[in-house]
Amino acid sequence: MSEIYGIEKLGCPIEYLNIEIPAGDEVFDPDNTGEVVIPFRRSKWCKRTGNSPNNPRYQVNSVTAWIDGSSIYGRSHSWSDALRSFSGGKLLSGSDPMFPVEASMGIPMWKPIYPFKRGKEDIGIYAFGYNRANENPFLQAESIVWFRYHNYLAEEFAKKHPQWSDEDLFHHARKWVIATYQNIVLYEWLPVFLQKEVLPYQGYNQHIDSTLTNEFQVVYQYLSSLVPSGIYARDKTCTFRNIIDSSGGTWPFYRFCDNYWRRENPNIQTAEDVDALILGMTSQIAEDEDNVVIEDLRDYWYGTLKYSRTDYIASSIQRGRDFGLCCYNRAREYFGLAPITGWQDINPKLHQINKQLFDDLAMLYDNDTSKLELLPGALLECYGDPGELITAITMNQFQRLRDGDRFWFENKRNGLFNTDEIAKIKNTSFHDVILAVTSADFGDIQQNVFTWREGDPCPQPEKATVFPSCLRLTAIDYFEGCVIGYSSLIVIICAFPLVSFFIACAVAQSRKRDFKKIQNKQAVSSMKTVLSAEGIAAQEWQGSNEPLCPVLLQIHSQQVIRVLDSRFTVIRTINMQNHQQFNVIQSNNHGCRTLLLKVPNEYDTVLYFYNEDECTSFINQLQENGFSLKEGRLDEDSLLNEAVTKKQRSQILETFFRHSFAQVLNIDQSGIESFSAGSSLKVKEALKCELSRTEFADSLGLKPHSLFVESMFSLADEDGNGYLSFIEFLNILLILMKGSPEEKTKLMFTMYDIDGNGFLSKEEFFNMLKSFIEISNNCLTKDQAEQAIEVMFKEAGFENKNELTWEDFHYLLRDHDKELRFTKLQFKGMDGPEVYKEMCRRVSCIESMGDTNDLSYTLEEQRLYTEAKKGKYQRHKVHQKIQEFKRFIENYRRHIVCVVIFYGISAGVFLERAYYYAFESQHSGIGEVTLPGIIVSRGTAASISFMFSYILLTMCRNLITFLRETFLNQYIPFDAAVDFHRLIAKTAVILAVLHSAGHAVNIYMFSISPLSTLSCIFPKVFIDDGSEIPPKYYWWFFQTIPGFTGILLLGILALMYVFASRHFRRISFRGFWFTHHLYVLMYILIILHGSFGLIQLPRFHIYLSVPGIIFVGDNLISLSRKKREINVIKAELLPSDVTYLKFERPADFEYKSGQWVRIACLSLGTNEYHPFTLTTAPHEDTLSLHIRAAGPWTTRLRELYSPQSVAELNGYPKIYLDGPFGEGHQEWNKYEVSILVGGGIGVTPFASILKDLVFKSSVHAKIMCKKVYFIWVTRTQRQFEWLAEIIKEVEENDEHNLVSVHIYITQFAEKFDLRTTMLYICERHFQKVLNRSLFTGLQSITHFGRPQFELFFTSLQEVHPEVKKIGVFSCGPPGMTKGVEKACQTLNKRDQTHFTHHFENF
Repeated sequence: MSEIYGIEKLGCPIEYLNIEIPAGDEVFDPDNTGEVVIPFRRSKWCKRTGNSPNNPRYQVNSVTAWIDGSSIYGRSHSWSDALRSFSGGKLLSGSDPMFPVEASMGIPMWKPIYPFKRGKEDIGIYAFGYNRANENPFLQAESIVWFRYHNYLAEEFAKKHPQWSDEDLFHHARKWVIATYQNIVLYEWLPVFLQKEVLPYQGYNQHIDSTLTNEFQVVYQYLSSLVPSGIYARDKTCTFRNIIDSSGGTWPFYRFCDNYWRRENPNIQTAEDVDALILGMTSQIAEDEDNVVIEDLRDYWYGTLKYSRTDYIASSIQRGRDFGLCCYNRAREYFGLAPITGWQDINPKLHQINKQLFDDLAMLYDNDTSKLELLPGALLECYGDPGELITAITMNQFQRLRDGDRFWFENKRNGLFNTDEIAKIKNTSFHDVILAVTSADFGDIQQNVFTWREGDPCPQPEKATVFPSCLRLTAIDYFEGCVIGYSSLIVIICAFPLVSFFIACAVAQSRKRDFKKIQNKQAVSSMKTVLSAEGIAAQEWQGSNEPLCPVLLQIHSQQVIRVLDSRFTVIRTINMQNHQQFNVIQSNNHGCRTLLLKVPNEYDTVLYFYNEDECTSFINQLQENGFSLKEGRLDEDSLLNEAVTKKQRSQILETFFRHSFAQVLNIDQSGIESFSAGSSLKVKEALKCELSRTEFADSLGLKPHSLFVESMFSLADEDGNGYLSFIEFLNILLILMKGSPEEKTKLMFTMYDIDGNGFLSKEEFFNMLKSFIEISNNCLTKDQAEQAIEVMFKEAGFENKNELTWEDFHYLLRDHDKELRFTKLQFKGMDGPEVYKEMCRRVSCIESMGDTNDLSYTLEEQRLYTEAKKGKYQRHKVHQKIQEFKRFIENYRRHIVCVVIFYGISAGVFLERAYYYAFESQHSGIGEVTLPGIIVSRGTAASISFMFSYILLTMCRNLITFLRETFLNQYIPFDAAVDFHRLIAKTAVILAVLHSAGHAVNIYMFSISPLSTLSCIFPKVFIDDGSEIPPKYYWWFFQTIPGFTGILLLGILALMYVFASRHFRRISFRGFWFTHHLYVLMYILIILHGSFGLIQLPRFHIYLSVPGIIFVGDNLISLSRKKREINVIKAELLPSDVTYLKFERPADFEYKSGQWVRIACLSLGTNEYHPFTLTTAPHEDTLSLHIRAAGPWTTRLRELYSPQSVAELNGYPKIYLDGPFGEGHQEWNKYEVSILVGGGIGVTPFASILKDLVFKSSVHAKIMCKKVYFIWVTRTQRQFEWLAEIIKEVEENDEHNLVSVHIYITQFAEKFDLRTTMLYICERHFQKVLNRSLFTGLQSITHFGRPQFELFFTSLQEVHPEVKKIGVFSCGPPGMTKGVEKACQTLNKRDQTHFTHHFENF
């Protein structure tokens, strides 16, 4: 039947009509769960059918319905060619010419798992025309007979026609084999089977439909009732052979259920074995033609999917339901038979014998004969014959196959055979075929091999009653042994970011080391000086968890020991002048090289010498220099426990300060150590300790030998012992914290009245001012300080006095009582919340206090520092939140619209793919296997494709620079391109993680899905060969293009994202630059990732094409500029590690103030480009940059342009220039009022803006901007003196008072610190008299401390009430720009002037 019928091929997508198993079935449900089903998959059908009741599903026959030898030669030309040897017209044989060759990958033979000996699916599978011909040894033996018969005929033809070619021999042999096969099937086997002769052939009838009916495809399963459980094998002498079963036992016959797809069958190893089986089947008596089917087919048929067993008959009945067959009665009517009315009418004879069978059948079908299905009814008709319905269906089908076959061997009009040849074929029986290809001789088998009658040779032994047991149902776990490997691989992939983090850390450490080497390069000579200097080398121990530090010890006269570090810097001075004895303890073990120096009222010093001699030598030198030593010895561990380390001393001092402030400020001591319980000893110890001069200076954040420290310490040290006790410290603290202005001025007067004569001379006043200036790294020169003193004396009317009394000194400070009242002295330990509660509020900007006539400020400047009124903002919270939300929408409407559109599209493509795979991909069947995984993976893939494509537009710097000057800038926030780039990247990486998680689920589900299912989902990748074993998980990960490229992409993304983090980008820009340039490889891998088309056709190119072309074009523009060498005209090394470069301006280089460029210098050995803001104005003929050495590249650049390097190179190295590129700062002139905030080197864009403003003002150019406020935040004005020159130029040329400059020097202590207050007083006197700053020499106002932007911006709302929008432009460290952004956001919540913030960080 395999010749004409093949419905084994499954439909795609896989559809299940599972067969429910009754609870407690002893074979399939021995545990009585009631949940077991036999999986049944529907047959393949024509896709153009089954879509309406008028167009029912039409099943596809996978083989030709003609009797054309397709089971021998295959159903296609390529299959036939694969079976040929192309030599002598024969079919290809193996090592034994009596056996066909074993099947290769080119022949799609069916290779189900042999569950009892797995791992040998390809062994013992011979190449035949029927893909399931190896199903059992009986079908295999019959296929071998026809293989031999073809080769037999080819040899015969070659003898008769030696001139014939291989092609001739093959096709003639094939023609005769097919004709013989047709004759045997229709005229020899069919009459025996139906017990009815076939009608004579009347010739070819083209009007006959030869299609196989569904009824025939189901009813032919009737043949299963003829199959016996045991099949004999014998030789030609009638000796029946013993058979070895799968467990190794010996039986006299083949057990049918034991031989399904059996590999390396020991019973069929030679040609004689095949002959024995063929001869045995000629003697084998079939089972009765009835409704009884052996258990080998009912319960032990080879299974599907992961199950080793199934029920053949149940599956056949279910197949009829799959085909939608009509009921039994309607089939009878269709084939001209009378319908039955009662159950007994089906088979009256059988009804008499087994009435219970029919009663059970009636109950099963609700006693309704119209519901009886075709196959059960047809089987019940059989009792010694096939029954009239089966006979009618079968005869009808075979006669139509014969009469409608144009190539039937009896059709003389097709020219295949003549009359004699037809007669010869009709005289050839299967008996003749067997004799021709086996060792049997005439008389060894009966003439009609399909029947056996009494007297025929070799009758079979008596019917067997004892059989070997059929192996029971087993299930295969497709994922067996893969859990650990799969889990480990997922963990490894999840660890990619962690690995990237460690790589980034290693790179960062390497860059730090390189940077440190560069910084230490100039210190090599000083190191040599240290090594050659006088002293004793040792290592200092600073604690159990601290590393040893190399130090150099120098002993000086007057009992002083200086401790120097490796850079020859004094890190500690030990003065023993005021102490009678010096305790020295040496270790008595471990080489006796450890020494403890017990320093009274200070922390101890523990030294490790290189040997005992050096340690002894150091002690001897101490004695020689007048130290009175008290020596002792301890073991090393006890010595270290005895030592008071610097950390322990710090804890003692912390307690000291906290109790001091608690006493002075009356702070609640609940959070401070009390004198109770176990802490009392620590507190008493702390209060008994005394502060050294060094510790006192350290608490003030000053150097021990500064004038201020010496003056303050000498005043506080009442007993003159060189230390401050708790009481002495408390007395001075009371005055500083709670004293009146008079007391504080008296304290200052006494501190600096060095000779104690009650007068403060100008020299002493100068020393006082000098001590204040020390805190700002001597930001004033001597001339500036003397000038400040003269100004103060003159303004107070003391220009003729050389000395001041305390009354004069207090009069000098008369206008600053408020400042003095709030003045404190800032100590370490005053950072707790209790301290701040007691101290006045700090205000960084200067308020209009007292008499405004004393200040030479305009009314506008006075209003600028007045706090805004807040009463009118007191609204209901709900209303306030609504207003804040409205303001947020108004302020960021461009950003919101762009984000909504972009993420709307991203969500749309996600939902489109998700919907498709959830509801419209039934034709692929993938949703049945892994619905959640495929929805997530394909949806995120679409969104990622869109995002990774259009993220390129955010990096088209030239395009953005051009578009920001067009009307589109009103609708698209081009300034936020970088932020949008980061937002897209963060979203994309989240989606990439989800995409990977979805594929992890997919791969798991594919790894546990049978191969037949995978062949439906991936028809281009897998062929259903019956093995059902899916590829392992590692195949999907490493042996597919999507899997392997996906892993590479995850690794690249992990590297790119980690190195792009702010921390690593700052430390290793080169690492960031290199990893981000992996985007080229990333896009190549993305294209390859989808090109394989495992699940769907590639779509990434659809998203990438437009932005990709734009991006390439933009980069080509940059590339055309990058390769131009630019001559450097001037290079200068400025303070604070700033390098000034002045270079030629290309002829076509047009830019605006505030824009930036990228430069590279090949002389540094790398082609990486770094961004810097131009500090020249557009009207200048040259370009300039101010570059701070903050990393290895900028530090090496500074070295490269140092005078020494330039002299060695005989000129300045050339640079490469790319740009200009636009940013928000260039829009400063589009606002009526603009605020420029620069911090540190972040003032560079504003240098260009200020120059541009001055130029446009001088030429009376028309600009929209009416007022510019420039805020410069710097540690000290000397840090960027080059900017001061620009500001001075602005002040000189600012005829229309366009610019208001405010300088904040942050290196000073708090504004109301005692020292800062005195400097503030001096500054105000200087400003009032000379109208310029004492510190900068500029007219600009100088403030001490950090700006409070919210108060500053609030005052601007009062100063410019008519302005609805103010532009704020900041550039500097993140802390500063965040402060500006926070102030803008806070004020924008109010229904007043809107502050638009543009910022850049460095």
